[in-house]
Amino acid sequence: MEVYMRNKILMVLVVFSTVMFFSAGSLMAQSQEAAKPQAPATAAPSAGAQKPATPLAAPAAPAATPAPAAPAPKAAAPAEAPKAAAPAAGTLSKLEQAIAQTPQGTGKGEINPDSPRGFLGIPGGPTPFWFYGILWGIWVGWIFSTVGAFGGIMAGVGHISVFGLGDYAASFRKTSPVLNKLVTDSIRTSNQYLVGLSALMSSVTYYRMGRLVLPLGIALAVGGIAGAYLIPVLTAGKISLKAYVGYFGIIVFVIGAFLFYDTAPAGQAKKKKAKQAAQAFQEAVKKGASAGDLAAQGVQVKSWSLSRVNFSFYGVEFNFNPIWPVVGGFFIAALSAFLGIGGGFLYVPFLTNIVNLPMYVVAGTSALAVFVSMITSIFTFMFVKGTPIDFLFVGAELVGIAVGSVVGPYTSKYIPDIWLKRLFVVLALYIGLGYTLRGFLDIRLPGI
Repeated sequence: MEVYMRNKILMVLVVFSTVMFFSAGSLMAQSQEAAKPQAPATAAPSAGAQKPATPLAAPAAPAATPAPAAPAPKAAAPAEAPKAAAPAAGTLSKLEQAIAQTPQGTGKGEINPDSPRGFLGIPGGPTPFWFYGILWGIWVGWIFSTVGAFGGIMAGVGHISVFGLGDYAASFRKTSPVLNKLVTDSIRTSNQYLVGLSALMSSVTYYRMGRLVLPLGIALAVGGIAGAYLIPVLTAGKISLKAYVGYFGIIVFVIGAFLFYDTAPAGQAKKKKAKQAAQAFQEAVKKGASAGDLAAQGVQVKSWSLSRVNFSFYGVEFNFNPIWPVVGGFFIAALSAFLGIGGGFLYVPFLTNIVNLPMYVVAGTSALAVFVSMITSIFTFMFVKGTPIDFLFVGAELVGIAVGSVVGPYTSKYIPDIWLKRLFVVLALYIGLGYTLRGFLDIRLPGI
């Protein structure tokens, strides 16, 4: 019965994700194509477009002098070809309007119309090599599927620093604030595309391995839907790249410092049950237990109600009140949508400290919550706020994401629980400090 239910749920996840991810890209491409202005017709202008025909007749001769022979009336059309009226703003996409309002030239913060099209189709924009996108996608998919977090943060590091999109957006801060914020929103949404696919694949894999607490993931996702919708509506088009980078760094640094304490002896002393379950899992792996045996001893939901959920993992009993994950999911999804990341770096400390789960089930549970909030946030950014996406480059990154997300769940079981947390902490402290300094003091650490 357990296997049957898992297969049914996996089928629903796959169908839902396939529809959302692939229809999102195609619909957005269609909407952007439809928004482009059509070529003006060469027929005679409409009545409302020009009215110069009547004034072209010869002026009346003065009464005092005899009028010379009146010249033949001039034809209105051959005198000057009618100029097509400029397309109305409503026929342009938000990106096209921002490009049209940006100063033309070859200097910083200017657009040269003769330059080859780059990121988002902007003339002169960065043109990241697609193969590097695949390689970075593998890293992002692996780190997220291994610890259940840092996928969005690593996607942001790649887009902002590695591929130079951050500096490109910053170049328009004074000359074209609208384009600056639009490129920033595109970076935020692109991050979420990468995390969304990794979260989907990780959720499916971890569920099959018996390392996903389904009721907990659903509770987090329910709260996350509202937060993931609300923040894009309130902040899209209003956050500059400089502010985004600064806030990004502060929050990541604070979380890293908190988790550093969590890996210390004082923090570990409070997690006896999580350590007991983690040790039991590690022993089973060392003994060479088959995948089927590992899954059979994995997460087993004993009871499920609106007030209490009980489950076990390798013989250790856990329980939680679903109300708290719903509340926590709302705030975590809201903050992660603001930063344009998955939110796993917030779900992980929530699950390890509030619910006191071992890391071996945290990654999969976090991935399910992240997947649902990413779908909501991506939809809001793209279809409610009209944020553009460079699907060619993001598509290359998604290939790498698929590879890394398959490998991560299988390699994570060989890494001790405490070292998974320490990997998380090291990345959080360095990246958080780097982006805080860059955003507010314009000081850059290596790689940031």
